[in-house]
Amino acid sequence: MNYVVYGAGAVGGVIGGNLHRAGRSTTLVARGEHLAAIRKGGLRLDTADGVHVIDAPATDGAAGVDWSAGPVVLLTVKSHQTHAALDDLAAHAPADTVVVSAQNGVANEAGILRRFRNTYAITVMLPATHLEPGTVVQRVHPVPGILDIGRFPTGTDATTDAVSADLRAAGFESVPRPDIMAWKYRKLLMNIGNGIDAACRRDKAAEELIGRATAEGEAVLAAAGIEVVSRDVDRERRGDLLRMRTDPGRPDMGGSTWQSIARGTGNVEIDYLSGEIVLLGRLHGHPTPVNDLVVRVTTDLSRTGGEPRSVEAADLLSELG
Repeated sequence: MNYVVYGAGAVGGVIGGNLHRAGRSTTLVARGEHLAAIRKGGLRLDTADGVHVIDAPATDGAAGVDWSAGPVVLLTVKSHQTHAALDDLAAHAPADTVVVSAQNGVANEAGILRRFRNTYAITVMLPATHLEPGTVVQRVHPVPGILDIGRFPTGTDATTDAVSADLRAAGFESVPRPDIMAWKYRKLLMNIGNGIDAACRRDKAAEELIGRATAEGEAVLAAAGIEVVSRDVDRERRGDLLRMRTDPGRPDMGGSTWQSIARGTGNVEIDYLSGEIVLLGRLHGHPTPVNDLVVRVTTDLSRTGGEPRSVEAADLLSELG
């Protein structure tokens, strides 16, 4: 199959780079200095076994993609960037294009389905970093990530089988799953810690805050009657597949929200992580003071250009009471 990786940052760069290395036709969509660096010298895929230069076609949007071969779109932008990406895709991609959300959060798939009837979802278990234009860092080995896929809202078909097979050929762990959104809701609960990891100093208070935010999320999803894969099932799926690199001299790096603040983007996807819990709590009459506070603090830190991990979690716990 042919692929368009729309959003060749940390996750998209690792997926697209490995698909290209496996011989799959892959077009990367990027922007700004990152796109300029890719066009000039290729995408640098930094892995445990060395740096690989990915010489794949790169463009700044859907207008630059060859749609004649019917490529599958892997949408890998941050959740708050999905609307703009879909506007661009809808203006150029055929209506029957397969669009796969390989994103954190659980709101993207419904948005895609409004525009494209062939909508799919991937649960992204793929620690990666993008801080330098033209370079993405694959932070785990021996596999680059786990990318299980299903049709949205439920089911599997020939497309899930084909995409999963290509991902396995590219080195990823991947299986088709009919209940893919139950897996994505478990990942959402894991991503609740993203804002705290990005905003707060790492200490016991931060760990307690993450625990409280996650427990609040579990309670809200239960109140909403949403199916969620259990912790034990998720833990069994991960096993010891994703082993973090321990490169000498490499600085400590955080998750996707930390990276957005570290790069000074001025915006983060927290509204679709902890903010999803806040929304569901309001819809179902369940209070969410912890996640509400996490959203506010993370958003303020990003908007004001603050330093990542500069907030004292103990102060936030005191504010919560």
